[in-house]
Amino acid sequence: MRAEAAFKAVGYIRVSTDEQADSGLGLDAQRAAIEGEISRRGWDLVNVYTDTASGRSLTRRPGLEAALARLESGGASALVVSKLDRLSRSTKDFATLMERAQRRGWAPVVLDLGVDTTTPAGEMVASVMMSVAQWERKIIGQRTREALAMRKAQGATLGRPRQLPDATRKHIVKMRKRGMTLRAIADALNEDVVPTAQGGVKWYASTVRKVLQG
Repeated sequence: MRAEAAFKAVGYIRVSTDEQADSGLGLDAQRAAIEGEISRRGWDLVNVYTDTASGRSLTRRPGLEAALARLESGGASALVVSKLDRLSRSTKDFATLMERAQRRGWAPVVLDLGVDTTTPAGEMVASVMMSVAQWERKIIGQRTREALAMRKAQGATLGRPRQLPDATRKHIVKMRKRGMTLRAIADALNEDVVPTAQGGVKWYASTVRKVLQG
């Protein structure tokens, strides 16, 4: 009698450009979590794909693109990640990925949520949690804007700080010396929510250039 083929899965791990490999979100920790869970379930781990990139977008991630190509060619049936934010920080992007998975016959599995989207219930829970996470970020942003507006109405000066902290400036210089592009540095600073010299929360390539030129 022919043995039943094992359920095949691919893993996906990601760190942002300035994360250290030995941190809690490092590549080794994510890989161990994925391999351990797949082994526990008795699945066949086809491959683990890796990216060093921002999690704000699903674009410019060759590792993820390769994983999706493997899934959609029929080489595996599930994409396993250790944490949801390793896959996406955007509700829109995650929802799009879920729809794509449903259409093409593979399933995301997110370990930190205890969600297995090989089931309809798990699919629903993942979508709800992503929506709640984005709602929380929007509420925080709204409260920050309201607080700044109130301070301004009370006559407070909301001008830029005199200078960027030395630690931030040195960190930017170090990333540049490692060969990172201005855009990649900006993405890394945005992901870690590092304030700009003006106290803002959004870095751009032009902002990074000014720091390096200063």
